[in-house]
Amino acid sequence: MINRTRKYGFTLIEVLITVAIIGILGAVAYPSYSSYVTKSKRAEPQKELLELANLMEQYFIDHREYTDKLSELGGSGDSYLTESGNYTISATTNANGSTFTLTATVKSGSSQSGDSECATMSVDHVGQKTATSANCWGT
Repeated sequence: MINRTRKYGFTLIEVLITVAIIGILGAVAYPSYSSYVTKSKRAEPQKELLELANLMEQYFIDHREYTDKLSELGGSGDSYLTESGNYTISATTNANGSTFTLTATVKSGSSQSGDSECATMSVDHVGQKTATSANCWGT
């Protein structure tokens, strides 16, 4: 009498093929995921720039000029660091304070420092949005 027991499990070839397929899928998906995360982090400086532009307009109503000191808008100094710490926002005005430009710059050493496509984003007193690349503001 022959003892035929059935063995359950996977062969080494089956496991290697499965690992190879997962590796290929990961190699394709990871760059796309990294790009998505980088793009999603651009929303924070955009939001902060627009909020600070609104505060600049309120300051203009009260003082009849814009300020280049973000501390006068409630910040902690002449530049403003976003909550995530990825961007630094600064303000510039012309000589008589009748115009302003707010600029968000990627902070070196942050998780966004590899985002050369949108290294800077700006908004000015008329609401014009500019950036390193035309894709930064979602247009």
